[in-house]
Amino acid sequence: MSVVFVPERVRGKAEVNQETLQRLLEENDQLIRCIVEYQNKGRAAECMQHQHTLHRNLIYLATIADAAASLTTEKTAVD
Repeated sequence: MSVVFVPERVRGKAEVNQETLQRLLEENDQLIRCIVEYQNKGRAAECMQHQHTLHRNLIYLATIADAAASLTTEKTAVD
C-alpha cells in the first residue's frame, strides 16, 4: 500500500525522510510500468486504479517539495 494512504491521525506525525521519499519514487516507477503493461493489454479498469494511486503519490511529493521550498525561502529571508 502506498505511504500516501496513511491515516490522517498518523499522517501529520509521520517523518518524511530520504528513505520514505526513495520508496515512494520506486513505487511510482513500478506503478508506471504496470500502467504501461495494462494499457498494452487493453485493461482499462486496472490501468485507471494505478493511475489514481500514481496521481495521489505525485500530489503528495509535490506538496512536500512546496513545503520544503517555502521553508527554504523563509529561512533565507530571515538570514
